[in-house]
Amino acid sequence: MHCHLLIPGFDWPQDEHGAPSRSPASEALETLIARGRRTEAVADTDMGTTRWLFERFGVERTHDWPAAPYSLLADGGSPGSDAWMRVDPVHLSIERNRLMLADCTRFRISDVEAGTLARAINEHFGDSLVVHPQHPHRWYARLPSCPEIETTALAAVRGGAIEPWLAQGPDAMHWRAVANELQMLLHDHPVNLAREQRGELPVNSVWLWGAGRLQRPSSRPFQCVAASDPLVRGLAQASGAQAREPCANAQTWVRETGPVGVSLSVLDALAEPSDYAQPDEWVGALEHLEHDWFAPLLAALKRGEIGMLTAHLIGRKRALHVELTRSDLRRFWRRRQPVAAWVA
Repeated sequence: MHCHLLIPGFDWPQDEHGAPSRSPASEALETLIARGRRTEAVADTDMGTTRWLFERFGVERTHDWPAAPYSLLADGGSPGSDAWMRVDPVHLSIERNRLMLADCTRFRISDVEAGTLARAINEHFGDSLVVHPQHPHRWYARLPSCPEIETTALAAVRGGAIEPWLAQGPDAMHWRAVANELQMLLHDHPVNLAREQRGELPVNSVWLWGAGRLQRPSSRPFQCVAASDPLVRGLAQASGAQAREPCANAQTWVRETGPVGVSLSVLDALAEPSDYAQPDEWVGALEHLEHDWFAPLLAALKRGEIGMLTAHLIGRKRALHVELTRSDLRRFWRRRQPVAAWVA
């Protein structure tokens, strides 16, 4: 069994008070990095792990990386041969003359609220833009054709200013205008006025990204994929691989995926505290991964229960890929270093 771990958010976050107040206890991860065969690369800052996933599954980019139809598939929709775009509800706020974006990890939207806001959008735009709130936190628009734009994944924008990540390309001005019109429509909507009265963040904008059509992946790199991100599960489904929600820990994953084949588990606990500059929360999340994943998998590798372990540690500036077999663990002369030496 070859176990792959995809770990976004492998950055050393800093808030206005500086770095984390303590270093994480992460002996197993440090051992994995020290003993394994390492490859470093410059990270794709505008798409996070999205490009890595599409390239693994052999899905080509047209104008944009087509995230929408694959996540729609995992959300129970039927993308067919149509072009789709993600129209994700977000909250924008002004900080130091910059528009800052928060996604639905910072607030919640009910099914009723999502449906009401989507109906308002559809009534306003008519046939020119029809939004489907397939999930309260993930909305989709069916398009007559693929727009000539390059967008940025929502996960790469959240927690920061939107200006550097606005759509580019021949059709960008049109879609920026659409986004502005949507923002004005949502600003004073009764749903948002009620949310503000309850002390909740209003859904005062959307983030447009991931436009394209579903393609059949040319590769099936994993037999089993476990992830909370519907894009990952959708790519797995389209490739014919087993797709499932993430397991609680490594022991469950190894037991349920079986002794043979290649599997991928996406561990995204670091992503939110990294994106929103929460250093102490990031340290705590890493220690949970250490306890639930890194230490048990290292022990399973020593016992021969898995044949190979590969960790893809993705930060905003660089990516570290580490491959480890049982025999690599004998390289005791390769001393481990603190995690801070490896994070982006």
